[in-house]
Amino acid sequence: MGVRPPSSGDDEEPKSVEFGIAAVAARLKHADLSFPATKDDVAAELGHERIPYDVHGNDVPLGDILEEVETSEFKSRQVLLNELHGPFEVYRKENSGGVIQQMRSMLPF
Repeated sequence: MGVRPPSSGDDEEPKSVEFGIAAVAARLKHADLSFPATKDDVAAELGHERIPYDVHGNDVPLGDILEEVETSEFKSRQVLLNELHGPFEVYRKENSGGVIQQMRSMLPF
């Protein structure tokens, strides 16, 4: 997932904020990990990485999210990302600041 941060009023194009599986995908591009890969392979390579789970930059170790995944082997990068999506959504909902915080994150100011 990615969301553009609020505009600061200048003409510079803002960069998007990556969180959840979008942030994992970005880290996978630079990781020394080949597929198929086991959950242990992923944990050894990226489990210590702190991954933002919301637009505010709150993060969680990927190893914590991996513990919630039932699959033990991932045939491809996309399968891994698909399996991580649900646990990231649950974690975000359980650890977000509530409806008001979510609405505030969508506003451009």
